[in-house]
Amino acid sequence: MKIGALEAGGTKMVLAVYDLDMNELDRVTMPTEAPEITVPAMKAFFDGHNIDALGVGSFGPLDPNPASPTYGYITSTPKLKWRNYPLLPKLLEGRAIPAAIDTDVNAAVIAEMELGAARGCENAVYMTIGTGIGGGVAVHGKTVHGLLHPEAGHIPLRPHPLDPNPRGVCPYHESCLEGLAAGPAIGARVGGDAGQLPDDHPTFEIEAWYLAQMCMNLTLTLSPEKIILGGGVMNRSCLFPMVRQMTLDLLGGYVQVDRIIHHMDEYIVPPKLYPLSGLVGSFLLGRRALESARG
Repeated sequence: MKIGALEAGGTKMVLAVYDLDMNELDRVTMPTEAPEITVPAMKAFFDGHNIDALGVGSFGPLDPNPASPTYGYITSTPKLKWRNYPLLPKLLEGRAIPAAIDTDVNAAVIAEMELGAARGCENAVYMTIGTGIGGGVAVHGKTVHGLLHPEAGHIPLRPHPLDPNPRGVCPYHESCLEGLAAGPAIGARVGGDAGQLPDDHPTFEIEAWYLAQMCMNLTLTLSPEKIILGGGVMNRSCLFPMVRQMTLDLLGGYVQVDRIIHHMDEYIVPPKLYPLSGLVGSFLLGRRALESARG
């Protein structure tokens, strides 16, 4: 039995085929171009392996409700060519196999809870901080869906008093998390490539302050056992210590839990499976779909 896995990102698509024991049989990466270019190439890859099930973790927003007529569609994405695109139905054309789709960050939190940084936890949140910001929430091993799915990347924040661009760069919202703390926001703040800046540059203290507000809000609203911070921005090693300390300061002693008061380094953590968290989670979605179909 072969399970296909797709981590669909805004800049690249990562596709893999696994056996039931999660042994990787093949993997390819291709750029995210227009759907009429990218999707046929992805479908050809999976068809060529004659997969028995498919799991997809995708950028969104998307429709994750299996009972919906638009299940598996990417919806109001800022990536205009992919707006209202039937991603999962297109991948399954001509192949009646079990399949499941969720957000890329929900796939990542599934993987980290089963095999990674949140193993043994009942509840966890995975936040990816990169070109955009998204959040995956899992409770008792199942991802949280409601009217749609959590869009924690767009929660409002208080702008830092020294931020030269307090509105942020989000086209939808003023002073939201993604608009203030994603990679493009950092670049806009410094007028160039922040990757070339030293760790002690003031922009990283501003960044940490925004991420600490995020962690405070997640702690108070969801009370997760772990907050996992992934994505390219978090490769900047100076951020984790600052985020942990600022989160502690913002909470102000209100949450009297030992892990937060004395072991914040075990509460706000990097992913163990990065950069494959989303891909592994997509495999797990596909395997679950196969198991469910078998009864």
